[in-house]
Amino acid sequence: MSDTFVGDELASQPASWRSAAALLPSFIDVLPQPGERVAVIGCGTSWFIAMSYAVARESAGLGQTDAFAGSEYPADRQYDRVVTISRSGTTTEIIDLLRALPTQRTVLLTAVPDSPAAADADDVVALPFADERSVVQTRFATTALALLRASLGDDVEALAVQAETALTLPIDDLLDAEQVTFVGRGAAVGLTSEAALKTREAAQFWAESYPAMDYRHGPIAIAQPGRLVWSLGPVPDGLADEVAATGARLVHHDLDPLAGLVVVHRFAVALAERRGLDPDHPRSLTRSVILT
Repeated sequence: MSDTFVGDELASQPASWRSAAALLPSFIDVLPQPGERVAVIGCGTSWFIAMSYAVARESAGLGQTDAFAGSEYPADRQYDRVVTISRSGTTTEIIDLLRALPTQRTVLLTAVPDSPAAADADDVVALPFADERSVVQTRFATTALALLRASLGDDVEALAVQAETALTLPIDDLLDAEQVTFVGRGAAVGLTSEAALKTREAAQFWAESYPAMDYRHGPIAIAQPGRLVWSLGPVPDGLADEVAATGARLVHHDLDPLAGLVVVHRFAVALAERRGLDPDHPRSLTRSVILT
């Protein structure tokens, strides 16, 4: 495994997911309840985790669930519960939003229980064991989603076993690619956005993401030999043949998309190191965006 903070952090994800699931009884009353109308809000990686959870919750029939970037939440809209996600609890958009919602029940999902955002949330779900030293998020984001999925009734132990498999799958034969496009459906769409972001952040590498069915509607035009089309979750009927016809390589692992994201984490870090970059400290980025 990579000799970096992010390398160690991504390798610890199976254990971290198990720890989060074990805490579910402590947090079950403050997380969204069946039938509630819920908004889930984050910035960057946290927004993409919110997107995935929102689709999973609605698909489970547990109630309307909308996901928003922190700066785009319609503040005049009413929800039964607003869940915010912030690893550091210092993100300006999240703090401002929590202060602007005095009449709605708010929850902060964070790694830092005494953060500034925690002071403005009605309830705090703290996962300090999932905090990270790397600027690049891996462990906290997936652990937050593992907890949220546990609250939906998903088997996190089975997910953790898949993540352990993801840590062993070969990736060296992917590192010569010149470009990658991530695709998925349903709750995986948010995770494809996160996969592309992680690859761009860590490795300064050209990566895109699209809903798998929509990929045919234009983006497939850039597929060609030397490029990857990477599916998180099942590949839609016919897409493998269409990708093969372009000369691009289709990448797919028989894993839940959350576990599949762990493979992407390893790919992004390995690619960064091959390119002589420090994946712990991406260019132009900081651990948290604090606006002044």
